[in-house]
Amino acid sequence: MKICRFNQDRLGLVEGDSILDVTPALDAIPALRWPAPMGDRLISHWDAVTARIAELRHAAPRLPLAGATLMSPVANPSKIIGIARNRRRLAEETIDLGGSAVNARQDGDCIQMFIKATSALVGPSEGVTLRFPERRTDPEAELTVIIGKAGSDVSEAQAMDHIFGYCIGLDMTLRGKESPSSRKSIDSYAVLGPWIVTRDEMADPDELDTELAINDKLIQRANTRDLAFNIREIVDHASAFYRLHPGDVIMVGTPVGFEQVRPGDTMAAMFRGIGRMDVAVRG
Repeated sequence: MKICRFNQDRLGLVEGDSILDVTPALDAIPALRWPAPMGDRLISHWDAVTARIAELRHAAPRLPLAGATLMSPVANPSKIIGIARNRRRLAEETIDLGGSAVNARQDGDCIQMFIKATSALVGPSEGVTLRFPERRTDPEAELTVIIGKAGSDVSEAQAMDHIFGYCIGLDMTLRGKESPSSRKSIDSYAVLGPWIVTRDEMADPDELDTELAINDKLIQRANTRDLAFNIREIVDHASAFYRLHPGDVIMVGTPVGFEQVRPGDTMAAMFRGIGRMDVAVRG
């Protein structure tokens, strides 16, 4: 199942080049009282929502996917976790960041995490707004894991049972001396989309071809098998540090290939098994 959030918080199922509008199924989510529970309530109540979808879908309006405003398919994660430098042969890399070449290896034999602010979250139709256009910002296209079941100290053997689905993430990164979390948490610097593919439809998330282009120029081409740490290892590690909640987001890392974006550019991220999202860059 491909689940999208579109056109001012409507709930849709993507089928080919159409969206099935099943927004009334949101009525299955219980009314909210203060204090709000941690996590995304659509995902935590997904069983009830899907039961309602089954009743609605035969009469649900079918809308064209083209032209729909695609928002982040996750509305309320409790946290966005990023994985840094998660790629094989890291010690051999030298990355050119606009005139200054740096070696990529920094403790590359262990999983390194950072937190992006949830206020950075946007969907592909909202685009990225450069907060400091005079400084360099790079996009990093990443397979993104959406947590479906709460848990701490989740073992590798249990990890897949805690995953709701997958989407594409763009981890936008401002270059500079500030901490990674501050440079990656700028408003609109966490792009998720174009929809969530539920776990049952993803045969092997550790074997996905990926591409990222800027203005039709290919800058990244890889496969998730190139990551140093796989999905099970990452969920195990993250849950050892943080309690994971439904809707939590884990961006699992990017291949080598970096290039600055500028206002007016268009980024296109493509992942086999998920799809493609086009994201505009604004000043």
